[in-house]
Amino acid sequence: MPDTASPFDPSHLTLDCAAAAREIEAVIRQALATDLRRQGVVLGVSGGIDSSVCAALAVRALGPERVRLLLMPEKESSPESTRLGRLLCQSVGVEPVMETITAPLTALGCYDRRDRAIARLIPEFGPGWKQKIGLAAGLLDQDRVNYFTITVQSPEGDMRTVRMPVDVYLEVVAATNLKQRVRKTVEYTHADALNYAVLGTPNRLEYELGFFVRGGDGLADLKPIAHLYKSQVYQMAAYLGLPDEIRAQTPSTDTYTLPQTQEEFYYALPYRQLDMALYAYNQGATAEQCAAALGITPAQVARVYKDIGLKHRTSARILRPAVMVQPVAVDGVAA
Repeated sequence: MPDTASPFDPSHLTLDCAAAAREIEAVIRQALATDLRRQGVVLGVSGGIDSSVCAALAVRALGPERVRLLLMPEKESSPESTRLGRLLCQSVGVEPVMETITAPLTALGCYDRRDRAIARLIPEFGPGWKQKIGLAAGLLDQDRVNYFTITVQSPEGDMRTVRMPVDVYLEVVAATNLKQRVRKTVEYTHADALNYAVLGTPNRLEYELGFFVRGGDGLADLKPIAHLYKSQVYQMAAYLGLPDEIRAQTPSTDTYTLPQTQEEFYYALPYRQLDMALYAYNQGATAEQCAAALGITPAQVARVYKDIGLKHRTSARILRPAVMVQPVAVDGVAA
């Protein structure tokens, strides 16, 4: 247990990986046998650290024959994601199933909806252009309302970044969220056919701070690493012996056509700093106490705390069950 006299030492985020792995594997087995009553698990993998750790833990818990791993690229996916996904599957001894999702995304208007929204802001945007969205910089150094920018690159290589009006931002995000939702639909199709459960891959930063899509990557029957901070997921990856290439990856969304880290898209801080800040926030540490651990000023910590509070509210909204006129429980479980 952490020493309560000094609860903000970064060493408190050091994980007993052997004990944590045993706990997660036991919960996977128990959940399938009792709560979920399913024969195995399905999850999508891309070579990212979270899905890789989940896949390895599932194989340890159930054996490779009861784990189905899906590769679900689309025309804008990085080829590196597919390569690393195959590497992960090879390392855990599971032959992946390839499900290319370009056709359903095209049919649903994912690319056209997004591009039309961007063209309202940047009229010359069109075929051959690349894009990504991200948070405006400067969280630590100034009080500001979070807003998003879009960076585009012309076919000739010229880059341009502009602030996104709310309506354009919402339309772009709504369109790109189709990627997460289609992937989840594919996962449940495989799960239904096999009598398997869908395993979700959010870590604690994603779960607590709302970095997931309702009905997309936020939807799952079992979320085995949602209690682990991101740095702990990396520790677990090392313990599990996952390939060095996977463990060396910078966390990325792999959603837009320009390279984009999770930090620039949503978090605004490197995950190691944010892990410690979130831990301190959850422990009730003052800004002064957290600042001493992070090596930044109390004023900067206060801004981070404010942002965490805002993101907590976002996560709570996404996780909230559907509103009903009267509660209905089925076998003791509220609908």
